[in-house]
Amino acid sequence: MDIIDLRSDTLTQPTEAMKKAMLNAPLGDDVFGTDPSVNALEQKMAGMFGMEAAVFCPSGTMTNQIAIKMHTQPLDELICEVYSHVYQYESAGYGFNSGIAVQLIHEPDHKLKPQSIIKAKRPEADWLARSALVVLENSCNKAGGIFYSLDEMTEIRQACKTVDLKLHLDGARLFNVLVQTGNTPKQIGPLFDSISICLSKGLGAPVGSVLIGNRHDIKQARRYRKVMGGGMRQAGLLAAAGIYALDHHIDRLAEDHKHAQLCAQQLRQCTFVKKLYPVQTNIIVFETHQPAESVVRQLDSHGIRAIAIGPNSIRFVFHLDISRPMVERLIDILPTIY
Repeated sequence: MDIIDLRSDTLTQPTEAMKKAMLNAPLGDDVFGTDPSVNALEQKMAGMFGMEAAVFCPSGTMTNQIAIKMHTQPLDELICEVYSHVYQYESAGYGFNSGIAVQLIHEPDHKLKPQSIIKAKRPEADWLARSALVVLENSCNKAGGIFYSLDEMTEIRQACKTVDLKLHLDGARLFNVLVQTGNTPKQIGPLFDSISICLSKGLGAPVGSVLIGNRHDIKQARRYRKVMGGGMRQAGLLAAAGIYALDHHIDRLAEDHKHAQLCAQQLRQCTFVKKLYPVQTNIIVFETHQPAESVVRQLDSHGIRAIAIGPNSIRFVFHLDISRPMVERLIDILPTIY
C-alpha cells in the first residue's frame, strides 16, 4: 500500500527528468559567482518578475530573514498578520538576526488590509520602535492556502508608500497563487521591494529558494547570505533542479488544487470535521471535534500521513507526488474516521 503523505509539499521527490538535469548541470563556485547554473537560475527568476537581480539560498526561511535584515535596522519593527510564516515558524529570526521587533495585526480572514497597515505605522518617538517593513505571505500556509488578489496587493503597496514602509513578499507558494488567478509574475514584481520564492515546495525541487529585488539590495543580500552560512559552492546541482521546476512544474500545480477541492468536498460531509477553512489552492486546514492527534493516528493506520497544527486543527497539503488514485483512496477512507 502506497503511503499518502499529506504532511507538506516539501516532501516531493525529484522526478527522473529533474535528476537528469541536475547531473548534467554545468558547475562552478557560487561564492565566487562563477557557477553558471546558479547564475542562470538567478537571471531567470529576476527576469520572470521584471526585477533587477536575485540570489539563490538554501531555504525560504533564509531568504525571508535576509530580506528582513536588508530592509531594516536594529530597533526597527516589521508589521505582519499574526498567521505569517515569518512570525509563526522562523524561530523569532527577526529578533535574532536583525535585532528588530514585530507588530502583529489580527485580521479575521488573516489577510492584511491597507487601513490596518496605515494605522499600525508608529509615530516617530525615542521610546517607540520604528516601523520599517511590511511582510505579506501569499499564499498563507497557516490560514489554509488563502491568497491576496492582485488588486489587494496593489492597494497594500499604495498604503505602504503612503506611510513610507518597505514591502516584502513571502511568496513561498506564490506560483500556486499565480496558477489559480491567472496573473503573471511581471504583474507581481513591481508591487514589492523584494520577493522570496521557494522551489522546494509545490514546484518539486529538492532544495532552494530565491530572493529577488533590485541590484543594490541583492548585492547586500549576498553578504547576509554568507554570514548566515548560506554561501554554497557547486550549487548548480540544486539550481538546475530549480530551473527544471520552473520550466516544467508550474502549470501542473493546478492539478494539486483540483485534488484539494475533491478532498474538501468529502471533508464537508465527514462527522469528525467541525470546521473547514476556505480551500483556494493546494492546502486544506480543518478543525476537528475530537483531539487532532487522535484523528492523525486514525489516518496513519490507513497509510495517510498528516500533521496536527493545533489541538483541534489538521493540515493536508497536496503536491506532485499525490496522484489521482491516491486522492480517490483518501476520499474512500475519510468517512471511516470518527
